[in-house]
Amino acid sequence: MLFVPWQYIADWKCNTCGLCCKAYSVVLSFQEWLNIVKNYGVETTTTSLNKLYLRRKSNGSCIFLYKLSNMHLCGLQHMKPTACKLWPFKILTTPKYGYPREAAYPYLGKILYVYADSTCTGLQYGTPTWTFANQTVKEFIEIAIGARREQSKSTANIGLNYHAIPLRRIF
Repeated sequence: MLFVPWQYIADWKCNTCGLCCKAYSVVLSFQEWLNIVKNYGVETTTTSLNKLYLRRKSNGSCIFLYKLSNMHLCGLQHMKPTACKLWPFKILTTPKYGYPREAAYPYLGKILYVYADSTCTGLQYGTPTWTFANQTVKEFIEIAIGARREQSKSTANIGLNYHAIPLRRIF
């Protein structure tokens, strides 16, 4: 996968394609794992030697991915893991993927490095819009550092109340 500095992106909007939920394993913090296990059971998660993950369906997609018409929706929207909230962005303290000047984002007197996974179909390349640079990227950073939990710019805005989607066990 190729990571692109945020300054090469004009805008980003989730288009509910579900690619992120199909192509990637979701790493959970212990607290996220605990909340999911309490609500949905331990069988909705899996482990490796040193990490906790959301379980995947036999087709490889996340166990909480639902399809409604042409949209792919998250059944964990009300307790979505941080890794899911941040995708397709990576917020780093060092320029791990190069282009430090283009990836640099000043936030509260620090410089953070923001990259996007180029496989995301919601990325629009070009000069960053004011909203993307000053609201969307900032929201991703605040989620990454734990200063914010709720999402508005960093999630799909499809006019549905996610809490109205029935959450059912799928095994």
